Amino acid sequence: MRTCRERGVGTVAVYSDVDRLAPHVLMADAAVGLGPAPAAQSYLVIEKILDACKTTGADAVHPGYGFLSENEDFADACTAAGITFIGPSAEAMRKMGSKTEARKTVTAAGTPVVPGDNGPGGNGFPSSELALAAAKKIGYPVLIKAAAGGGGKGMRLVATEADLPAAFDGAVREATSSFGDGTVYLEKAIIQPRHIEIQVFGDTHGNLVHLGERDCSIQRRHQKVIEEAPSPVVSAELRARMGAAAVAAAKAVDYVGAGTCEFLLSADGGFYFLEMNTRLQVEHPVTEMIYGVDLVAWQLDVAEGRPLPMTQAELDGRRRGHAVECRIYAEDPVKFLPSPGRITQLRVPDGPYIRNDSGCYEGAEIPVHYDPMISKLVVWGEDRKSAVARMRRALDEYAVRGIETNLAFHRRCFRHDAFIAGEYDTGFIGRNAQQLAPRADEAELTAAIIAAALDSNQNLHAAPKATNGTSSGVPITHASTEISGWRRQLT
Repeated sequence: MRTCRERGVGTVAVYSDVDRLAPHVLMADAAVGLGPAPAAQSYLVIEKILDACKTTGADAVHPGYGFLSENEDFADACTAAGITFIGPSAEAMRKMGSKTEARKTVTAAGTPVVPGDNGPGGNGFPSSELALAAAKKIGYPVLIKAAAGGGGKGMRLVATEADLPAAFDGAVREATSSFGDGTVYLEKAIIQPRHIEIQVFGDTHGNLVHLGERDCSIQRRHQKVIEEAPSPVVSAELRARMGAAAVAAAKAVDYVGAGTCEFLLSADGGFYFLEMNTRLQVEHPVTEMIYGVDLVAWQLDVAEGRPLPMTQAELDGRRRGHAVECRIYAEDPVKFLPSPGRITQLRVPDGPYIRNDSGCYEGAEIPVHYDPMISKLVVWGEDRKSAVARMRRALDEYAVRGIETNLAFHRRCFRHDAFIAGEYDTGFIGRNAQQLAPRADEAELTAAIIAAALDSNQNLHAAPKATNGTSSGVPITHASTEISGWRRQLT
């Protein structure tokens, strides 16, 4: 919406009943309600989205990065209704949307894939018995993965033959529930890999480029929590090879628009294609920060038939500095369970090279129905050391009351020696859970500090008079508090 507003293009928001006061609704030029909170009755109903377009005269749809963003039927329906779908073709989405089909497609293009088995005829495994036989050939540990999956849904790590039948049944049930498709396949589990993804972009003139990598290895339950660009372990030579492999995969399906090829990077430097996300990624801001571009503006240009604004050589010479993103969730920082409710007070960080893409505001209700991410905090620095230091400072400024958040987790992570050194992989959170989890007394003290800071801000703004070194009874002298090795200073 911000990009459209800069261009003088009007925007329409769609919303469910519980999102009627969400920031995107308040920001739009017009808004159309879709109905009840459950996504299956609102955001996932194609006809309701198309009706909203017709009612308001909207001639294009930006699918975002959730709900129908990778639904080929929705892309087809938009085209049939004469509405521009700001994304790849439905055919490209079909080929890359199914993990089994994607593996076949990119293998033919020469892109390396994780060793595995797509099942009989390449169409997934109909039974655990057939999966057992395939797993024996692949060698344990293996991953059972949903063909239509994403976000860790329908995925199970299996260490032994005895564990496979129950894991298989569980993966099929979860895949069916999450995606309406219980098809699963097997992959060899790469031990302690890094999760590296390559941003690609294509236009309708045959141009296709990549914008480097993002390291998304800090994950819990296969969900990304922290992303950074560039990766601390990717050299210029490896970046070029992975970029070329991603571009080859995208070209294999005549890809148009923004997309991301995800890879596993093993300790020996080998990399393997996992999947392609046929949309803009949540973490795209870190790429925007180091390349100095607006990827949504590129999406709009490509959808209007314009060529890409830069060549690969121009992009390679443009990359600068380091960017890091923290996903701020409304959740318990230890158990990572959602914490819905009303945000009673909020203070967000500010200052040079800090960007906070927020989905909330003070007084907003965080519903139980959707992903609990409330903002993406992104910082840029001249190098990784300065970016990490800036993120530490930004996290210490971030204060939320009324709900629990994972801010305490992020603060600890950015002070962990291994993370500071860039020495981590996808198992980092699991191995360091004790160190990353705030103690009970620390959580209480942090809450007290946040309360004091927010109350101090309110009182200082409300009654800025000082008496005997105080303002409305709130001390204005510096008070520093030591919390597990990290210092916070309040004014």
